[in-house]
Amino acid sequence: MTISAKNVKFDETTMWVELSDGRVMGIPLVWFPKLLNASEQDRCEYEFSKRGIHWDSLDEDISIDGLLAGKGDITHSPHHVA
Repeated sequence: MTISAKNVKFDETTMWVELSDGRVMGIPLVWFPKLLNASEQDRCEYEFSKRGIHWDSLDEDISIDGLLAGKGDITHSPHHVA
């Protein structure tokens, strides 16, 4: 069975994704800078794709498999602290 997103909600710091298997994931917005810096209206203008969630106006795609694996935005290198 492929797990997909059923619903997405936001609070000030977290994206909440309800999955087709009944789980709800809380993902820190800091993992996705485009969403973190987006307006509330832009965040709510998403659509579901076969593999995840897409925001056309933000040019952002998030895969459910990536969220389940604990991965954030892979287009930016993580900052390392010395």
